[in-house]
Amino acid sequence: MTSREDVLDSPTSWVAGHIRRYVETDGAEGHEWRPGVFTLLLTTRGRRSGKLRRTALIYGRDGEDYLVVASQGGAPEHPAWYLNLMTDPQVEVQVGAERFTARARTATAEEKPRMWATMSAIWPAYDDYQARTAREIPVVVLERA
Repeated sequence: MTSREDVLDSPTSWVAGHIRRYVETDGAEGHEWRPGVFTLLLTTRGRRSGKLRRTALIYGRDGEDYLVVASQGGAPEHPAWYLNLMTDPQVEVQVGAERFTARARTATAEEKPRMWATMSAIWPAYDDYQARTAREIPVVVLERA
C-alpha cells in the first residue's frame, strides 16, 4: 500500500463521517466512539477494484495484536473489508494518531473462544449478531508488520 493512493472511505455516510473526523484529528475525535468503546481505522485493498478501502471498527487487544470482528451486524454475508483481507492480508491500521502496516488473519478455532470473549465484553451485541446469522462470524487478528 502506498500513501500516494486515494483511499475510499466506507459508503455508509455515518461511518464515512466518523472516519473523516478520526483522520482530521489524528484520532482525538473518533478513537473513543462511545464511552469505553474504541475504534481503529482499517484500510484494505479491494479484491475486485484494487482500490484502497477504509472503514472504522471496534477493536480489542490480545497481547500486542489488535482484534476486530467481521460481524456486519449479523448479516448473512461477510463484510466487504473481510473478503478483501482474505484476498490480500496486508492492511494499514490507524489507532488514535498511530499508523502502521499489519498482517490480518482469521483467529484459529483454538484462539477464537478467548478472543470472542474479549470482543463481546467490549461490545455485547456481537453475541446477538452471531445468534441472528447462520454464518460463523470471524474474529480477525491484526499483527503489526
